[in-house]
Amino acid sequence: MSDRTESDAPLGTIIDGLPTSGGSHCETTALGVLLAHAGLELSEPMIFGLGSGLSFVYWDSKRQAVPFLGGRVKPFEITRNLARRLGWELDVRETTSARRAWDQVRARIDEGTPVGLQLDSHDLEYFGSRVHFAGHVVALYGYDQERAYLVDTARQGGAVSTSLESLARARAARGPMAARHRSFTVREAAGTGPGELVPAVVSAITECAETFLTPPIANLGNRGVRTAARRLPSWFDRVEDPGRDLALIAMLMEHAGTGGALFRNLYRDFLTECQGLLEGRPGGVLVGRGRDLFAESALLWTSVAERVEYAGATGRREYLTEASQLLEDIAERETAAMTVLRSLA
Repeated sequence: MSDRTESDAPLGTIIDGLPTSGGSHCETTALGVLLAHAGLELSEPMIFGLGSGLSFVYWDSKRQAVPFLGGRVKPFEITRNLARRLGWELDVRETTSARRAWDQVRARIDEGTPVGLQLDSHDLEYFGSRVHFAGHVVALYGYDQERAYLVDTARQGGAVSTSLESLARARAARGPMAARHRSFTVREAAGTGPGELVPAVVSAITECAETFLTPPIANLGNRGVRTAARRLPSWFDRVEDPGRDLALIAMLMEHAGTGGALFRNLYRDFLTECQGLLEGRPGGVLVGRGRDLFAESALLWTSVAERVEYAGATGRREYLTEASQLLEDIAERETAAMTVLRSLA
């Protein structure tokens, strides 16, 4: 048994040699850091696609200031899906104790292993938006006596830092999408070897398509897009301050990653990579069709966000009607794309 006391603990550890530039989305950015350290270099679109990340959710309740539009599966599902599909070991730790939570991640950092953290971005000192979002994910790669060193998205600065106190608050946050001080690491399972990506991507594509096309409720998947189309024209009466709140919805959709074009662009690029992997195989043509439809869909999502923003800035309701019509078009295209991709099975 070690005789080490608290005073003998390291004053800090920084893990070198990690990719710290940041990506487009928080969870895929953090996963990229963890996978690269474990010896697997994958592009951000490939990580997103292997995690069957694309989805849609429209959520609204009296407790929300504004409606929520999400363009991906719920937080941490990408990580779980990717680990399962690649056969990698995913070590997840959760606890209600803030002290135990910090001891867990500090021990992994001292061993030289970066750690993924799910937390509330609101409390991170460097974060650009002061909106509560407890489904945010970062990679922790170091700490000292005062600060934690993280990798976040490129939009937030890539390699960033925040005080240990603010990190503790962010990890302890409660509310929608919150987890109990969740931390996680990944590593290749013994004996699995690198494997071939083709079976994994085909499985990822078909599973994602099936889930999107057969949602259990009308707020999810292709049904959710149509639900959003029906509800969107009423947003002027739904929000407290249209000039402020519609601009916030548009910003969150297009730039913060809850909806909008971001995840459609990631999926388009994932399917482009898959075309190369499937070149000369029958599935390559189907993937190409799906890829083209999602490229069109991404452009339309940007137009939706623009019209929502215009509506708030001008007070003209017709922009919301136009956005609703665009969402109906998006629903048709994405349903067609996923129907084609599901046939890969």
